[in-house]
Amino acid sequence: MENKATSNETQPLTSKKGISDCNEGEDCKENGLLIRNPKSALRLVDDGNKVHPGQGDKEEAAQISNGYSGVQSSVPCSGMAEAEDAQCTAPAATTTTTTTTSTTCGAEGQQQLMELGDRETWSKKIDFLLSVIGYAVDLGNVWRFPYICYQNGGGAFLIPYTIMAIFGGIPLFYMELALGQYHRNGCISIWRKICPIFKGIGFAICIIDLYVASYYNTIMAWVFYYLVSSFTTELPWTSCNNAWNTGNCTTYFSKDNISWALHSISPAEEFYTRQVLQVHRSNGLDDLGGISWQLTLCLLLIFIIVYFSIWKGVKTSGKVVWVTATFPYVILFILLVRGATLPGAWRGVLYYLKPEWQKLLATEVWVDAAAQIFFSLGPGFGVLLAYASYNKFHNNCYQDALVTSTVNCLTSFVSGFVIFTVLGYMAEMRNEDVSEVAKDMGPSLLFITYAEAIANMPASTFFAIIFFLMLLTLGLDSTFAGLEGVITGVLDEFPHVWSKRREFFVLGLIIICFLGSLATLTFGGAYVVKLFEEYATGPAVLTVVFLEAVAVAWFYGITQFCNDVKEMLGFAPGWYWRVCWVAISPIFLLFVTCSFLSNPPELRLFDYNYPYWTTVVGYCIGTSSIICIPIYMAYRLIITPGTLKERILKSITPETATEIPFGDIRMNAV
Repeated sequence: MENKATSNETQPLTSKKGISDCNEGEDCKENGLLIRNPKSALRLVDDGNKVHPGQGDKEEAAQISNGYSGVQSSVPCSGMAEAEDAQCTAPAATTTTTTTTSTTCGAEGQQQLMELGDRETWSKKIDFLLSVIGYAVDLGNVWRFPYICYQNGGGAFLIPYTIMAIFGGIPLFYMELALGQYHRNGCISIWRKICPIFKGIGFAICIIDLYVASYYNTIMAWVFYYLVSSFTTELPWTSCNNAWNTGNCTTYFSKDNISWALHSISPAEEFYTRQVLQVHRSNGLDDLGGISWQLTLCLLLIFIIVYFSIWKGVKTSGKVVWVTATFPYVILFILLVRGATLPGAWRGVLYYLKPEWQKLLATEVWVDAAAQIFFSLGPGFGVLLAYASYNKFHNNCYQDALVTSTVNCLTSFVSGFVIFTVLGYMAEMRNEDVSEVAKDMGPSLLFITYAEAIANMPASTFFAIIFFLMLLTLGLDSTFAGLEGVITGVLDEFPHVWSKRREFFVLGLIIICFLGSLATLTFGGAYVVKLFEEYATGPAVLTVVFLEAVAVAWFYGITQFCNDVKEMLGFAPGWYWRVCWVAISPIFLLFVTCSFLSNPPELRLFDYNYPYWTTVVGYCIGTSSIICIPIYMAYRLIITPGTLKERILKSITPETATEIPFGDIRMNAV
């Protein structure tokens, strides 16, 4: 570069004029693109355009590119004569530095140029925070945490829950935010900069996210059906005078003195099972029956909303979450106040929080606490990597991790009061114990028990509308996040194909998810949802995050990772975080995974007991994503030249350096 070059003469990175041919031993006179070798030990620091040696023993010094994504290759283009690495010297105003470059051409060069374009960032910091909170706080916070809490010792459960959060969930949450923000890549291409042989983790994450989208949005379709059905003067699950009701339907809330018998079924349960799901028209997983056109239409509307919320990127979805992430808290507060004023509410709160200290001696309680905090915070789905990759480089992700994880845990705790005040009211009206009313776990707790309680409150229509609207917004921002994890991962891995066609890729992805959901829209679709929920995601995600933690802490190196964090934040993580990442968090994940595999859940839904072959199918579905990891490892070792030892060493060594922002100047090396 010429010393007297002005800002007007600076060519953007994507300009073809910015690439000059340099012969070995000659100076680069043009304003060219310098792609530095990852082994360079020089880096530019943001302290006055000075070049300093890299800190400590950090060999993979950072590439300068103003935080824009770029691909570097140390391999010459095949088929090009005399394709050799060229030494180019660039005289600066105060010093001269030497960098090693690699020639690029053809499709590889095109990919580099396209990836060097501007990377989208969040419009505001609050957009990012609301998106992460909206992702972490979902339906599981409303129904699963309260159920797990009272089942495992009430108030005593908060002790293992807090311990697992501090030593397992939050460190993993922080690790993913830091990885995504530093390396500026999605779940697939980020492994080129960490440990290439583990790149199969990214493909596994994408498959898991597609599985989740195939059943999670069906639950949103159920919510949408309830929401539409709530716009009536009398809620349809209030009486037994409907076409779908049976002789066992019992309206014990009526003014008549009707007793609750052993075979009694509430109108809310019959509305859920016979009108919404229509499970009575299916004989199980071997006979799913036809497709419900009502639910299909609801799901189509859900995906239309999702598409127009994420098709333009995080600048669009970051605005939508202002509604979807904040509205649930307004509704939770209203429902909490209403629940606290119901007769018998105290019975539910007492049952929710009454400590049973002896249960802390049971291993299952600690397993449930670990699983709950892990699935509540949600590392391993590629979402935190994707969202953090759109942050500014020096954003305080440490503070973000603490704030968002704390908000998530407190939301789960408060949701317990919202649910159990109503369950206490139900127990009071039925003249039963709270344990009998709260025996249902899962969506039925929301769609049957809570819906029935709402139907018998004053102003029931109003409370039904806001309740199901809250559930809808809770689910939508989690859906936005899950799909964004796939979108960012694929677009970063194949920018030359999709970087300018995001809208078409998102449309294709939505269509694939919709088609994949058809089995869950059948009359036996609820059985499919339960199978996917238990087997398709649980063990697979645990395995993914375990390998991710091992790859970062043991292969990439905990010292290297902490140096990366220091570059972003100005301070390195303390010994507590290091110990968690190296030992405690992997042990935490291994503990939960082994506990799940050694004691797989026995599935039962309504009156249907899942046959043994469904367990085999469930494990096959879960394995179908994990299998990507060993397959890619084998593929990587096969295509890498050299002896076996050389192949392994090359496969665990980062291929490319990570780009470091420097003011407003677009540079790839100095």
